[in-house]
Amino acid sequence: MSDTRTSRRVTGVGTVLTFVYAIMALGATGRSFVQIAERFSDAPIPYLLSAASAVVYILATVALLLSKSRTWYRIAWVAVMFELVGVLVVGTLSVVSPDIFHADATVWSYYGSGYYWIPLVLPVVGLAYLYSQRQKVTA
Repeated sequence: MSDTRTSRRVTGVGTVLTFVYAIMALGATGRSFVQIAERFSDAPIPYLLSAASAVVYILATVALLLSKSRTWYRIAWVAVMFELVGVLVVGTLSVVSPDIFHADATVWSYYGSGYYWIPLVLPVVGLAYLYSQRQKVTA
């Protein structure tokens, strides 16, 4: 009986996590589309980083949905790790050299402060979730 309860709880966490990734994917995609379409020449590198973050969030969402298979589980790990590295690197650079990132131009600028630091917390939660699911992955 406790296995069923644990399974439901973990599944619930996975569902919430995937939902948050989907929301971030929509937000980052919309933001990057507007930035690139309207003012790409103002700050091309940050706006391309916004587009890259959108791709990462989309990939992570799909990979988390399909993470019961070994291949998608690995893709989820790579996407979430890339997201963590991205938010740490871009966040640090935006603090150290804010002129590079044209104010708060990317989802990951200032460690995601424009998104209430969700981009900083989300990959940590995602990695913890993926680690907890490692025994449930099938071939």
